[in-house]
Amino acid sequence: MKPFERDPDDQRSAKERMLAGDWYIADDPALQEAFRTALTTTARFNEAYVSDPDGAQVILRGLFGELGEGSHVRAPLRVDYGTQIHIGPGTFVNYGLVALDVVEIRIGANCQLANDIQLLTPIHPLDPQPRREGWEAGEPITIGDNVWIGGGAIVLPGVTIGDDSVVGAGSVVTKDVSARTVVAGNPARVIREL
Repeated sequence: MKPFERDPDDQRSAKERMLAGDWYIADDPALQEAFRTALTTTARFNEAYVSDPDGAQVILRGLFGELGEGSHVRAPLRVDYGTQIHIGPGTFVNYGLVALDVVEIRIGANCQLANDIQLLTPIHPLDPQPRREGWEAGEPITIGDNVWIGGGAIVLPGVTIGDDSVVGAGSVVTKDVSARTVVAGNPARVIREL
């Protein structure tokens, strides 16, 4: 069987396939409903943040898989589903985060994420026909503890960033970053060890 054919023996839903990181059809009605729920919830969060930043965090606790004690996320925020986002305690996320969470995005404790960061877990086929048919998959993103990510950085699918690392502003992180390392550039390269 080719990777982009429906397997009649695979009885999993599109959501189950998505969460497993396997190829699935993205326009599945149940997934679209989950996306609309996340869109509505993030709109409520973004609006509430203006008048009650702390109260808006309560809205996120109902959306995210985890929002650790003492963590704070600024609006505006954009997510695919929200439920696959886990943020450890004491982490600060500045405004403009885009977190496409078709699989897990894990952000550790005491991290600092600057403005306009993109955390992108989806992958798409290179072959145009299955891409046209709506196939996609995902690879998780893991950010360790005490990581600082500079403004405008983009973290691509499957990347792990080790504890105590720094990602320079505007970087595109295409591969894993070792603990206690500074990376910058497009693609991000090691600048120095800490």
